[in-house]
Amino acid sequence: MNYIGSKFSLLDFIENSIKSVNSSLNDKIFCDIFAGTCAVGRHFKTKVKQVIANDLEFYSFVLAQNYIVNHTRISNIQELFDELNNEIKTPLIKGKIFENYSFCGSQNRQYFSDENGAKIDAIRQKIQIWLDSKKIDKKVYFHLLASLLESSDKIANTASVYGAFLKKLKKSASKKLILEPAIFELNDNEHLVFNENANDLIKKISGDILYLDPPYNHREYGANYHLLNTIALYDDFIPKGKTGLREYKKSAWCKKNSAQSALDDLLKSAKFSQIFLSYNNEGIISPDEIRKTMSKYGKYKCFTKEYRRFKADSKREHKADSVVEYLHFLEKDL
Repeated sequence: MNYIGSKFSLLDFIENSIKSVNSSLNDKIFCDIFAGTCAVGRHFKTKVKQVIANDLEFYSFVLAQNYIVNHTRISNIQELFDELNNEIKTPLIKGKIFENYSFCGSQNRQYFSDENGAKIDAIRQKIQIWLDSKKIDKKVYFHLLASLLESSDKIANTASVYGAFLKKLKKSASKKLILEPAIFELNDNEHLVFNENANDLIKKISGDILYLDPPYNHREYGANYHLLNTIALYDDFIPKGKTGLREYKKSAWCKKNSAQSALDDLLKSAKFSQIFLSYNNEGIISPDEIRKTMSKYGKYKCFTKEYRRFKADSKREHKADSVVEYLHFLEKDL
């Protein structure tokens, strides 16, 4: 998925930096407490003893249940995918996504073509029926649901995020939805995921390596990816405004007057000996403020890397094509 703040292209940099202060990772408990699409947790899943993943957004929780918790092979799964991919009927199923987020739906919000909106509804409803009837268990449920989220994202009629839809159906959005497996890594270890506020969860968990990748500017993930939450939850609510926004919890990390205190609170409460914070040079908290805050709790170090900027809209002009990623490191005094 194209995702604001994704660390997919920086995984080698993150791993090499973490390895530079660790002789071995295979006995470590690694926590990714702002998991997003789970790129970092997935990368370390087979390299550490246990991954703890968390995110406040429910779509991220679904992805984490699949990519992090699921770790053993699922038998006969292709039969379910085949059945779901054939789950489109005439007339179209006019469910929540079709009615509220498709071209000819009652609200004319152009996030999906009519056929794709109806197919998302049909697949989402069938997955829920299978779970409720116990045809599938939670492991399979989250695998299918994560697959639906990622497959739907590929044919969404947006510039990348869901803050707005495009006026005309773009080429990729005109393709028919095909449900493709969200393939997870296999291993022998058990892993944990949570769907909580990071500053609350940190008081309940402990481990060895804590990786922080919080929001770094005013953009709220609950707003930018609200439609993924809607597909994942598939609940009853009244979509608001032109974009069909749902209620979401705003983050203290997205506000200048509260981001630094949120960082301080999290660091103070963390029962992890090593803390790594990903934050670029355009974030709400300055590098110097981060250094001062982290240094209060132990020995501080910083790794840096320049990388290409994420652009949700390729036509939008930016001041620079690249940004500097800081990986701040704290060896905490416990």
